[in-house]
Amino acid sequence: KSMLTLGKQQPDRVLAMCQDYLLKHPKLVVSHRVVILQTIELIAGCSIEEISSPRIKSIISLASEEMTRSKVIPDWQQAASNILVAVGNKHINDIMEEILSKFQPGVLPHFFVVQTLANLSDSNVYGMVPFLNAILGTMLPMLSMAKQDNMKWVFSSALCHFSDSILEYLANLDKAPDPTVRKDTFSTEICAAFDILFNNWLQSRESKLRLTVAEAVGSMCHLMSSDKLEEQIPKLIPAILSLYKKNNEHYIISKSLCQVLDASLSMGSRILETQLDNLLIVLHQQVSAPVDYNNPPTVKNHNEVLRCFSLLANSFPDRLVMFVLQKLENSNERSRMGSLSVLRHLINSTTSTMESKKLLILASIRQPMADQSNKVKKCVVQVISAMAHHGYLELEGGELLVRFIVQHCALPDTYQEVTNEALRTICDNTLHLLTTTVGRLADVLWPKLLYYLTPPQYSNATTPLCKSLIVLGNKKKNNQEPSFNIDFKQEGRRHWCKVQLYRMLYVSRGHGMPSLALLQILSASIHPKTESLWEKEIPPLLLLSKTLATIDDDKWVCQLAAEATRYLPTYNLALEEKSFLYRCIGVTLQQCFNKEVVKKQLQEILLTARHNDAVEREGVAMGIGLCANSHLEGTLAKLDEFGKSDAFKKSPSIFNLLKDRNDVEVEKVKSTLILCYGQVALNAPPEKILNRIDQDILRCISKHFNTKDLTMKLSLIQSVGLIAKAISECVKKQGYIFTRKQELINVMLDFIKAEPADSMRTPVRHLVMNTCANLLYPSVCFFCFLDQNMVSFHNLGALLGRLSPRCSDPHPAVRAAAMDCIYSLLYIQLRYEGFALDYKDEAVDSLLLLKDKLENPDYSVLYKTCSDLTKVHQAKRLPQQQLTTLVFMLFEGLVDSQTNCCRASSVILNTLLKNRGGGLQELVAITCMQPYLTKPLVTLLHLYRISTHRACLFLSLSVFWTCEMWMALGADPIVANQIIEMVMEKILIMAPYVEMKGPMLRGGTTKVATNQSLAVSHKTFTDISSSVDELKGLVRSIHMFQGIRYNCSFVLKCVVYRAMAKHAGPRLPAIVECLCPSLNNIYECQRVTVTAFFSELLNHHVVTELMLIDVLMNNMMERISDPCCAVRMLSVRGLGNIAIGSPEKVNILAHFHTYKCTHSLWATVQLHCSCRDTHRLLLLASLPHQENDEIRCASIHLMGNLSKFGSGEPVFKDQIHNVLVSLLLHLVDPNPQVVKACKYAMRVCAPVVGSEQITTMFQNHLHDDKSLHYGEFINDLTKHLVRDTRMKTSIPAWLGPIKSTIMKKWLIETRADQRPDLCEE
Repeated sequence: KSMLTLGKQQPDRVLAMCQDYLLKHPKLVVSHRVVILQTIELIAGCSIEEISSPRIKSIISLASEEMTRSKVIPDWQQAASNILVAVGNKHINDIMEEILSKFQPGVLPHFFVVQTLANLSDSNVYGMVPFLNAILGTMLPMLSMAKQDNMKWVFSSALCHFSDSILEYLANLDKAPDPTVRKDTFSTEICAAFDILFNNWLQSRESKLRLTVAEAVGSMCHLMSSDKLEEQIPKLIPAILSLYKKNNEHYIISKSLCQVLDASLSMGSRILETQLDNLLIVLHQQVSAPVDYNNPPTVKNHNEVLRCFSLLANSFPDRLVMFVLQKLENSNERSRMGSLSVLRHLINSTTSTMESKKLLILASIRQPMADQSNKVKKCVVQVISAMAHHGYLELEGGELLVRFIVQHCALPDTYQEVTNEALRTICDNTLHLLTTTVGRLADVLWPKLLYYLTPPQYSNATTPLCKSLIVLGNKKKNNQEPSFNIDFKQEGRRHWCKVQLYRMLYVSRGHGMPSLALLQILSASIHPKTESLWEKEIPPLLLLSKTLATIDDDKWVCQLAAEATRYLPTYNLALEEKSFLYRCIGVTLQQCFNKEVVKKQLQEILLTARHNDAVEREGVAMGIGLCANSHLEGTLAKLDEFGKSDAFKKSPSIFNLLKDRNDVEVEKVKSTLILCYGQVALNAPPEKILNRIDQDILRCISKHFNTKDLTMKLSLIQSVGLIAKAISECVKKQGYIFTRKQELINVMLDFIKAEPADSMRTPVRHLVMNTCANLLYPSVCFFCFLDQNMVSFHNLGALLGRLSPRCSDPHPAVRAAAMDCIYSLLYIQLRYEGFALDYKDEAVDSLLLLKDKLENPDYSVLYKTCSDLTKVHQAKRLPQQQLTTLVFMLFEGLVDSQTNCCRASSVILNTLLKNRGGGLQELVAITCMQPYLTKPLVTLLHLYRISTHRACLFLSLSVFWTCEMWMALGADPIVANQIIEMVMEKILIMAPYVEMKGPMLRGGTTKVATNQSLAVSHKTFTDISSSVDELKGLVRSIHMFQGIRYNCSFVLKCVVYRAMAKHAGPRLPAIVECLCPSLNNIYECQRVTVTAFFSELLNHHVVTELMLIDVLMNNMMERISDPCCAVRMLSVRGLGNIAIGSPEKVNILAHFHTYKCTHSLWATVQLHCSCRDTHRLLLLASLPHQENDEIRCASIHLMGNLSKFGSGEPVFKDQIHNVLVSLLLHLVDPNPQVVKACKYAMRVCAPVVGSEQITTMFQNHLHDDKSLHYGEFINDLTKHLVRDTRMKTSIPAWLGPIKSTIMKKWLIETRADQRPDLCEE
């Protein structure tokens, strides 16, 4: 992949490298060689346009040589062949010139030469076909020379590919470069090759060769002359058919046979008819073979055989159809399935040919319809589906086919290879497909499908029938077709109407909802009066209730309830339908007036229910609740009796009572009972239930409020919510004081508090919110029964503060709901103020106009709407005493999880402060700031001109205030200076951080910034006036960052310090003087901050102009021995900065750069030194020319030591090259310590020079205790430098220092000789 990536960018260079590597390593391992060749192929394939012509030719030559170098080695030579094929897509002429040189007449070519020609004909049809005539002419004599099977195979494969390419070329002559090419151009050579392949090679014992020859023969038939092919058909077809018995793989044979038939039929062969009988028999055997869809060749073979049948059907339709229909009469399962497959294929593929055979096929299909095999039936359904799409079902007898599908939609489950369930699913899908996709069948299926709903044998087909009828009915109804209305008054249809109505009223397996939906479609046809009733009553299940009330037969209704209860266990696998049946039983018991029967059925329901399942628990509760509508006393009595039974005792007796429910947990049974009480409260008559809520319902469920079981908890919450709903409906008609409301609300709140704090979306939270809403609603409704002057609406401000920001929520539904709530709250406030219930306030009603604006997704519009809402309504209707609560709620909204709601809170706060902020002045001293309070705070400051002291006190309470706030405060110079003074005072008296114990695993202590220091230093005063005191405060306040972590603020410091060096020049002396004492401060963070500031100043020339260089340099030298690693590192960096900010001072620095100081620097470097610091220290280390011996020695030592850090840096390598001559010269320094230092530095820096010979020479000769023959050493070193090509580029650079040294020595001697004239020259 890496080579390919490089090859895409530089194809010529990468290909040249690959080619050179192969040429230099002729004995390379084959696997390695193959990988390189594959890389060349990939690069040539994707970058062929960018490769130069000379490189193309060299690659072709290389691949050709690799391909034919030795005998057949498949992987190696195939890779080389693939290169030629890839290049041949663009440079076919160059490729053919190379390959044809290895494809000479009279000489058997290499295997892969022929293979490459075959592959080229596939990949570049238009480029290869012009060469094929010559290639075929050369190839023909070679065929008789091929004795080995592998050569016969490759020649056969090539002829197959050549034939396919020629046929593709002829089929696309409009795109071909030479449109004059004809089939006759190749027929002579193809016929000659055909004779050799067919007469000699097809009879080979090698199966692989036989199949390849058969494939080639099939492709060559299209290029043979008509006479030649007609002559060969009597021998060719039997020969191909005989191959089925000799080979296990049949796909190639069927493909070849299909090509032969296609060629023969296209030329109008007459002899083919004589072969038809044998041909059909063999083809039928093939199509009847089992198809393994996990084995692609068997699927391909099946499709090729079907294609053969469709070819024959176009020329011999009568004989073929009669043959297939006769085979249908065969009772053999495999034979019949094969015949049905052929019949389906013929119906779909030869529509015009089969048009006259429709009635015959309709009559013949009846026999396999009676077959007992599900496999055969599956094939029959597929044939019927094909017939439906081609107009067969509209003919006489088509109704039988529809009945067959409906009949098998109602099959029971079985266990076979093709199960009844699978067959039923296929029929369901087929019926739906015919309904939705075959438009012409609408009149055939409607209304005939209706009559399959009533016979019992089709009962399991009710769902697919109803779904299909619903689709058809809706389509006809929407199109207003006359056939939509069905006249049930006709004889034979009256009975159907009554029976079907009876069946659809009750739920059978999975048919309830589709049946009811179909009833709605048919309502107008059944009776005109039912349409409006069923449109209204069917959804809430009141249809059954009204139907039973109309029947008015108590005995019949009781029997119906008993039967329905008895059938409950049959729906254990369909819980939704079982739940629906529970509700139907509850509705039925409403109309049952025999109390004993009701009691018995309730007992049976509670005992037989599977309480472990949540859906079933819901169904049981809803059924019992519906029963309570007519039998409240009996239902509560039965529930109380059941609650005291052994079902709730954890003892073995439970197994006897609850029959087969030995695995049922008691908590699940309790959950069902709790839900039952809630549904009883909801469905019981309003005039009776209020008196029973406290004494019966809440008394029974309140004993479970302390449960920790999640199922019981959810049931309790849901049941309380249902009770609250029931009360809310009752209090609309009568007065009621819900004394236990607060208790229930507290229970709900306890449930929420018990939930994990890290997850907000839990089922308990969602249910509790709904339940609390239901509990609060009765209080709202109770306003109409209160004395309006007795109470106050004290929660209005809090509620408005919560709801108002939600008017900008990202979800439109939430915005609309929030506005509705605000609308209702303001009207509730009007009721508290004494206005009548029917009073209309124009301001409040205008909220409805603002609600329309909330549909706009543009947030600027939403924020404007929130502001208008506040101005017009909350600002006027909200009592003054509620304003404080509203503001605090809006403060909390500023940290809402939704960003838009945060901003809306800020907008609303601004509006409130501007309009009604007079009463908020006392909040300034006690409010704790939060994010997004910038604008409200600034508004307060500007509106009330609060004293600077109180403003600063207010701001100091906040940890997270923003730059925008300081910008606003800094706009006033007087306020800004006062605030800065106060901030400076706080800095001097407060501790920057506290030390806290670290984690137990790590131990030690951690420095944590105090809130006050963090608040002062967390933001930059970007817009405050640049006075000296302000800049001093800025720099000194930044040290607070060290209480958190040094690296967190490094970037900010550098930016600030650099800005000060550039823009605060005249003020720097005073700042430096002020900060110098902090270098000895006990807090490391302050020493680090000041050292960093001084270090950065040394990076600028301004300190030299201000004469601060000496002060700063001395401070940096003193800090080298600081106990803090960061301070030492920064001092080293500052000394290095001198070389950039004040390069002329480097020599002065050298006078202070004693040996001891250098070792201190080196110790600092060892502890903490970056690449940038190493680069700067190199300037200090490169002082070997100094006259002071100690300085020279220390500098050279430092150079050597720095190699441990900078050896990988280019700047270090350059520096070594620059001082190498100086080091060589100092090998003969008068001071032995300097010589020893030079040897040490050259040994450790030798690898950086870049020459292995020089490195070895340095390591062997430059020892501290050994003497050195300097002349021989320099002589040998010079030879190495000249010979090493990598070092030649550095020689000119070294000549400069050598020349300079010689000139310097000459000048000294000249001065000594008193020759000033020569010195001047």
